[in-house]
Amino acid sequence: MEIRIESLIEGARRARGTVVIVDVFRAFTTAAIALARGARQIVMVAELDEALALQEGGVGEICVGEVNGIRPEGFDFGNSPFEMTQASLEGKVVIQSTRAGTTGVTAATQAEAVYGASFVVANATARAVLEDSPSYVTVVAMGWNARVRTDEDEQCALYLRNLMQGRRPDPEAVRKLVLESGEVAKFRDPGQPHFHPEDLDMALEIDKYDFAVRMVREDGLLIARRHE
Repeated sequence: MEIRIESLIEGARRARGTVVIVDVFRAFTTAAIALARGARQIVMVAELDEALALQEGGVGEICVGEVNGIRPEGFDFGNSPFEMTQASLEGKVVIQSTRAGTTGVTAATQAEAVYGASFVVANATARAVLEDSPSYVTVVAMGWNARVRTDEDEQCALYLRNLMQGRRPDPEAVRKLVLESGEVAKFRDPGQPHFHPEDLDMALEIDKYDFAVRMVREDGLLIARRHE
């Protein structure tokens, strides 16, 4: 099995084989927590208008998303793991639109299979990929707005590759590296209340969940569900 690490939106467009799109802060941490708390599935879209139109059309009950980290007008929740713990999600369909994670999965048009990954589902994602026995895997670190590389996504991509290659990296060592990175400061900035401090803590609960977040196309929509 060949594993390639790519980055940003260009990397998502180049990705082939089994594709793992990484967004730690915060899309696929948010998605994992929503699914863990009972959401039936998540419809992943790139554009805000599409998300709102799908909600208006009855495709889903809850819109979750962000632009520059801030909840867009008309959305029910921001792209926040903490906010998902405050939401009533059991049995509901969530529609999610973000500037990195969901944009990345929709851009991965050459993929044979797609997973959305973050630290909280890393080991489960690696295990799911290995069970597929693909010949080629692309892991894409999406970064900030899919345009700027960030340490948490690059470190998560490396963590995933190590797991898939049979190594056992130290989660605490990885966590410490991320906590020294530049993206952490916004979660501690009172001037940016949309980046909840709890989001940081939740995103770094490495290997918390025992399921992967797998995407499938159904009726023209990209649907994410728990993959046990």
